[in-house]
Amino acid sequence: MTLFGFLNHYPWLVYLSGALQIIFLIHAVVTRRNFYWIFILLIGSYLGVLAYLFLEFLPTLRGGGRRAGAALQTGLEAIKPLDTRIREAQARLLESDTLSNRADLAALQARAGRPEEAQAILAPLLSGIYADDPVVLLTSAELELARGNAAAAEALLNRVDLRTSAATRTRTLTLLAQAQATQGKTAEADATYREAMTAATTEEPRARYAAFLLKHGRRDEAARLLDQLARTEQRATPLYRRQEREWFQMAAGLRRELR
Repeated sequence: MTLFGFLNHYPWLVYLSGALQIIFLIHAVVTRRNFYWIFILLIGSYLGVLAYLFLEFLPTLRGGGRRAGAALQTGLEAIKPLDTRIREAQARLLESDTLSNRADLAALQARAGRPEEAQAILAPLLSGIYADDPVVLLTSAELELARGNAAAAEALLNRVDLRTSAATRTRTLTLLAQAQATQGKTAEADATYREAMTAATTEEPRARYAAFLLKHGRRDEAARLLDQLARTEQRATPLYRRQEREWFQMAAGLRRELR
């Protein structure tokens, strides 16, 4: 019996292959697999599914089933329409008014291009028991920046305790430098970017500082920083390159501007 004859005899295998094809496509996008896997899954049918199953999916499960499951759940959640996710988040907030539920709803409203609504959701937290919570302050500061209120963002960021964690320190200082730069506080922004790059947990401060330097005509300094980023990307593990892809791509675009 040929392979196609076998599949015709057991049609449920075709449906299973189609379902796995969709699931693995979501998994590949969420976990940022190489683009060729998406191409293989789209055109490879059951052969592409088998290849992805044994070469990518099963090794991931062996390395950490919880992480794989979480990634898949995130992917399935991400394909929901944004308005649907907002309605679900609103329902969760009505059921339980917690910091997490308010922050989730505010983030979704911000993604939908509704920073005023997002800020209104967070506003009660800024004067309550969570007034000094880094998540609340950082999220609120980002929304103020999106609304063009850089001074308000700076005031919120100055309230964040930088000792909370290295990640909080990096994010806070990076946003603070952006807020200062937007207000024309060039010297202060320069110093804050430099501070943010010290013991940073992400490449964002270096990428944004390079853009800052380029904007202010400091091309040689920007070029040196971008060269450092390129070397970091070359030496980085695949996982770190995927994690920092946004900032490596930003750096690549800035290098093109320098040519």
